[in-house]
Amino acid sequence: MLCVALLASGCASLSDRQRDRAAGIAAGARSTVVACTQADACALSSPLYDLAGQARAESTAAAPRHYAVMLDKGSDALLARLNLIRSARQSIDLQTYIFDKDDSARLVLDELLTAARRGVKVRVLIDQLSAIADLEILAALSGSHENFAIRIYNPSFGKAKLNYLDYAGSVLCCFRRFNQRMHTKLLLVDDRIGISGGRNYQDDYFDWDAEYNFRDRDVLVAGPEAASMAVNFQAFWDARRSVPAERLNDVGRTLLDEGVPAMPVPRYLRPERVQAASAQASDPQVMEQLFVEPAFKVGAVRYIADLPQKHRRERRDHDAPAAPELEALIRSAQKEVLLQTPYLVMSKQAQTMFRDMRKRQPPPQVVVSTNSLAATDNPIVYSMSFKYKRRYLREFGFQIHEYKPFPEDAPVDYAALMPDGPPVSSPDEGAGRSGIRGPSGSIGPSSGGTSSDAGGENTRRLQRTESRPSFFSSGAAAEPLPLKRAGVRMGLHAKSMVIDGEIAVIGTHNFDPRSENYNTEAAVVIDDTAFAQALAGSIRRDMSPENAWTIAPRAKPPVFSGLDYSLGKVSEALPIFDIWPWRYATSYEFRPGPECPLPVGPKDPAFHRCYVSVGDFPEVDVGPKWLYTRVLTAFGAGLVPIL
Repeated sequence: MLCVALLASGCASLSDRQRDRAAGIAAGARSTVVACTQADACALSSPLYDLAGQARAESTAAAPRHYAVMLDKGSDALLARLNLIRSARQSIDLQTYIFDKDDSARLVLDELLTAARRGVKVRVLIDQLSAIADLEILAALSGSHENFAIRIYNPSFGKAKLNYLDYAGSVLCCFRRFNQRMHTKLLLVDDRIGISGGRNYQDDYFDWDAEYNFRDRDVLVAGPEAASMAVNFQAFWDARRSVPAERLNDVGRTLLDEGVPAMPVPRYLRPERVQAASAQASDPQVMEQLFVEPAFKVGAVRYIADLPQKHRRERRDHDAPAAPELEALIRSAQKEVLLQTPYLVMSKQAQTMFRDMRKRQPPPQVVVSTNSLAATDNPIVYSMSFKYKRRYLREFGFQIHEYKPFPEDAPVDYAALMPDGPPVSSPDEGAGRSGIRGPSGSIGPSSGGTSSDAGGENTRRLQRTESRPSFFSSGAAAEPLPLKRAGVRMGLHAKSMVIDGEIAVIGTHNFDPRSENYNTEAAVVIDDTAFAQALAGSIRRDMSPENAWTIAPRAKPPVFSGLDYSLGKVSEALPIFDIWPWRYATSYEFRPGPECPLPVGPKDPAFHRCYVSVGDFPEVDVGPKWLYTRVLTAFGAGLVPIL
């Protein structure tokens, strides 16, 4: 397979001369026409953009000032991006892991092209593993305008679009390099205001997908720290692994064969929703209400971001600061670490850290919000989290809450997901079963089949898992599992942390081995009690009984409880053949009543009176997938370093 893959790739490779010709074709086709002659490039006047000017005016070298806005709601996060792109005067730098061509992604892409045509320098850097998978679009972008440049990071075999033989060849011949991905995410406007966090450019991240959407979070920062964002982006832009799209083998071949094609006409699945978002993004009252009024005025902000040098074998400590800086923050906790991560898989270093913290007297509480099997986009990763629940609860002292696929109180405009309005739940589904409750009331998953839509490309799959280590975990095996009922599912994707209620962290780091060792990551650290409390409130909302199950030890059997625990512990420690069927912990649902007015913790004597076990995999239509998950639990420990 390796020989075939390498041979096929070699046949498709361009010579240096051909590559230069392709780059020349793209350069020669780029328009030099600038639609605006004004000094501000005819930028949109925006109260959101003006926060950057206010922050600069209030800052001194000794006392920097920033405005920080937490972007919890996906549709709002899209509006903020569109508004800032339209408000740009000089430059826009966009860095991301996934860039699709569905409704939201194409809307952003067209806005970037419009900005370039009015005189703004636009640079787009996308990781190759999930870059725009359309050679016509990439070729069109490469020759679109002198103010627009697009590069692809770490392209295997010098290509933008890989097939399965390319994947196989990359894994077998260059496993480490293939897994070194640019997971950093940033939108930076005029080096003054930036957005970083978990979201990629795909409908799933903006609450626009009709089947599965991510509960995610970004932070917008206006002020002097944007200069650090600019320095980090420039390092990636200049890196050897960042290759201009026109110099890639497949894009270059398209240019040689066809010249620069016209940009394909958008085929929006929901054009009315696109138009509504576009109109809202230019409304100053909307911007004022959604972003300016709730903005936090904070002091010092730190943008901690890995450099592309993290991917060198001989790297210096300061080339990869994200993981050690986050570890130092966690170790500094005196009372509580509130941690939200979609993938609860701990590296050996992280396990050592939490064991050390557990030995303190008294130890700080570690409260974790993460995905359930029903909500996760990656069952392979969840299987390892499931394997080590005893360790997390007993040895590390974690309090774990797993996100439900149909949360009742999520920050999402659930009605906007459906073409014909929100579906209605069956009356007999009972309280607490109605899905997501938005600001305008309670609405839920459909009681029948999955939602229908007008057709189009973004119905081709649920979504691409962002955490896949290779093609072995892509496709149906890594998609969300089928559930017992239909509806628009949510999965947790936010990566956030609050230390002692005083320090807030929002970023791209999943607190997993892949983020530590393979991916480049970034995090915004805000040392401000008010902002930290707001973030803590958002995370605790995700952990509430309406939105999450509590993970706790099973009730002890009347006999042989010690033997059961010992055999389970021995089985868990095995790298393979972890087949003991009775796991230490399971999922619990809160049942309020006269004796249980409020939720309690697993160590409270009233816990088993107030909570009922809902099984290891609640809401999942188990079928053969149960065996799949348990097989991975039994034999998948070797995958941990790349999860």
